[in-house]
Formats: sequence, C-alpha cells, structure tokens
Amino acid sequence: MLRVIRPLLAAALLSASIAQAAVVLGNVEFKPRETVQQRALQLNGAGVRTRLGFKVYVMGLYLRAPRTDAGAIINDRGEKRIRIVPIHDLEARQFGDALIVGLEKNHDAAALSALKPSTDALLTALNAVGAVKSGTEIFIDQLGNGATRLLVNGEQRGEDIGDKGLYPALLRVWLGERPADPELRNALLRQPQ
Repeated sequence: MLRVIRPLLAAALLSASIAQAAVVLGNVEFKPRETVQQRALQLNGAGVRTRLGFKVYVMGLYLRAPRTDAGAIINDRGEKRIRIVPIHDLEARQFGDALIVGLEKNHDAAALSALKPSTDALLTALNAVGAVKSGTEIFIDQLGNGATRLLVNGEQRGEDIGDKGLYPALLRVWLGERPADPELRNALLRQPQ
C-alpha cells in the first residue's frame, strides 16, 4: 500500500509546488495568484503573443481553478483576469484595433452588432490611455456580476461594462476557434505546443 501512496503523494506535492511557482517570460513575472474583488485566482497559463515573427506582448490568464478546456473557461461566469504586458511601445489604438480583428475572426455579424456598444466603451477607455510603453500592465477583469473592468497600471480606465457577453467574446480572441496566436492559446491553456 505504501508503494502506491508514496508516488501519488510525491506527484501531488510536485504538482502543488509547480502551481505555486511564478512564471517569468522575458523580464515579466506572472505571480501564481492574483485577486479580483477579494476572489483569489490562480495562474492558469502564460505565453508570448508573436506576430510576423516579432514578440508583441506577454499575457497571463487567471482563473478561480485551473482549466484546460477553452469552452469551459469562456462560458464560466466567475471572476477572471487577463494580464497583458507589452514588450514594445505601442499606441493603445493599435492594441484596440487588434482586439477588433480578433473579435471579427471569432464572431458573426449579428454577434458583433450586439457587442458594439460594449466594444465601443472598451475601446474608448483604452484609446484614452494613448501611448502604452513597454512594461505597462493592462488588466482586463471579469467581475463576479459578469461585468468587464479595464485597468492600466492598477488604475481603472472607464466605467465597468455591464454586458455579460463582452468578456467571453474577448476570451475568444485568444482562446476561440481562430485565436490570435495558436501557440499563445496553448500556453494559456497549458497544452503541449
């Protein structure tokens, strides 16, 4: 019996220690835990967004409990956090434009039309930031009530957006059937490359 229990206990301890470790990508550290509205979240995965061979930003996804199923993550209504840190300076408008392209790739015209007031509110808040320097922290949080909150360097930008469909739509940009970057998708879901 001990022969069976010891390896299982060792595996459980190793798994727990990995879950507690910070992930470092480039010079950016992703803590194993974040908090949204007093809800403890765990780092589900983190990766690098590349475009045309260039590293654009690093991103981490925080959930209430680790998951590897994209559909389950997208459909879960609980608190979540996306943390994005640009590797190079860029304009907030560039980031917003890329979000719109990702939304268009993963939604039909009717869904995009229904999301338009919410996406407009998010883009207005984002564009007001102006220049986004390398190392800037962008947080997109799903609150307990389903609303979406944008924070830049810890400061809330714009009002909370109450449309419960916005956050799942944003998640599809990275986790949907046509993700912005398939390797980043795999890293966020902790799936083999």
